[in-house]
Amino acid sequence: MEGKASKLAKRVIACLDVRTNDKGDLVVTKGDQYDVREQSNENEVRNLGKPVDLAGQYYKDGADEISFLNITGFRDFPLGDLPMIHVLRYTSENVFVPLTVGGGIRDFTDATGSLEVAAEYFRSGADKISIGSDAVYAAEEFIKSGVKTGKSSLEQISRVYGKQAVVVSIDPRRVYVNHPDDVPYKVIRVTNPGPNGEEHAWYQCTVSGGREGRPIGAYELAKAVEELGAGEILLNCIDCDGQGKGFDTDLVKLISDSVGIPVIASSGAATPEHFSEVFETTNASAALAAGIFHRKEVPIQSVKEHLVEKSIEVRM
Repeated sequence: MEGKASKLAKRVIACLDVRTNDKGDLVVTKGDQYDVREQSNENEVRNLGKPVDLAGQYYKDGADEISFLNITGFRDFPLGDLPMIHVLRYTSENVFVPLTVGGGIRDFTDATGSLEVAAEYFRSGADKISIGSDAVYAAEEFIKSGVKTGKSSLEQISRVYGKQAVVVSIDPRRVYVNHPDDVPYKVIRVTNPGPNGEEHAWYQCTVSGGREGRPIGAYELAKAVEELGAGEILLNCIDCDGQGKGFDTDLVKLISDSVGIPVIASSGAATPEHFSEVFETTNASAALAAGIFHRKEVPIQSVKEHLVEKSIEVRM
């Protein structure tokens, strides 16, 4: 398989959560809780190195793609966020795998507009733009009206740059229910029962880094954003993030079986076996990890060698 991976080859993606420190520099961070995106105390969120250096190392280690999540992007206007622009430029000079950047994309009605923000990211070396909360609001409106306005940042960027340039990041949390008819959202039977023995659950989508729940399920959101022009879905899971117990395969299977675009499994990986499990039990096209690569607990190459042993095709 070396050097010849088919379109079915599974991808291993390294993610870097970056934010601005007190000196105005971007640093890579990874906390143990999902709300790391809102932590500001240096003691609570560990500085794990400079993003350009880490990205270069991940490329050498064999990462198929690298994703930058600018966790301060929704507070600081993107075009004024020069460190992130510089990170993309310097990284793209030495890293020759697709680069995704998320955080900071706002609705096109803003003074500058999402298209201009996206254009600056693309000019700086990004291959894909990841959209989070903005896509949730657009999907809610689309489901409610049944009409594509073409005005959301998702639709705008997809129309101008193509679907392949747009990734929608979904941040759901598991909500257990006693009966499938208890809520108007897609409910599934879960592998692990809830705290009171519940056998069913739905996945509520959130915005603003997981702080606010929205009246839409992950299934409904995924179907809607695919219709609106998303080319890929980054599927996180609040319940699994930072836990090291593996991906939520129930969730990944639900979404990857429901859409025709690639789904990236995220949140919870701690061992090479977690990667093989999600690829063997779901239709995920890729799996992403952050903390285990940052802390050098699991080398990317070890993950790929394990996948090859399991007869799962990867790019070596």
